[in-house]
Amino acid sequence: MAKLELRGVVKRFGQVTVCDGISLDVEKGQTVCLIGASGAGKSTLLRCINLLEPIEDGEIFLDGEDISVPGLDPQGVRARIGMVFQSYNLFPHMTALENVMLAPRRVHGKSRAQLLPEIEALFQSFDLGDRMHNYPDQLSGGQQQRVAIVRALAMHPEVILFDEITSALDPQLVGEVLDVLLKLKKQGMTMILATHEMGFARQAADKVCFLKDGQIIEEGAPKELFDAPKRAETKTFLARALK
Repeated sequence: MAKLELRGVVKRFGQVTVCDGISLDVEKGQTVCLIGASGAGKSTLLRCINLLEPIEDGEIFLDGEDISVPGLDPQGVRARIGMVFQSYNLFPHMTALENVMLAPRRVHGKSRAQLLPEIEALFQSFDLGDRMHNYPDQLSGGQQQRVAIVRALAMHPEVILFDEITSALDPQLVGEVLDVLLKLKKQGMTMILATHEMGFARQAADKVCFLKDGQIIEEGAPKELFDAPKRAETKTFLARALK
């Protein structure tokens, strides 16, 4: 697992500043939840960390290495920082197993035979052992999202980013995906989640960050932030979100 440090990260789209000087420390094995209204900058910040979006200013360090320097190969970074999206992004013409095997075979150059025992074990550990040979349209939304998480884990990431991964799910399927995240937390995975699931953030996060207008307005342990927020903006957001 790895430590992640952000220092003054700025991201603009044209004249609009979406991340406005964000600094954040994520220790090894920590679970950090990003909360805030849609448009606050949560998803864009995750995309910047994973180098899917170039930053205009600031620095991003992974275990002390500046991964935001221009010209750095993003594929090497993405092999170390996994990302799971709101839309599962599974290839419809491939089985769940083929979807998971694709990146390790291409990036790490391993054969199917080399990968199969480990990946089968991953499927089993997330109650998907009987679904490996199904195509995405034969799986429920919760199962597809769990396959997407298995796909990220198959790359042996040091950090995993989760971008609103329950927001496209039916309410009855949300719990099974959150259970997977709790299992990863127990295993010591370093995780950053953009989420609207306040109950999960309160239960599982080591630190919660409230974002507004591209800035971290307030951060702290879940009990502090949820029970005794210091900023008026945080209080207003939570009053609406916890109704």
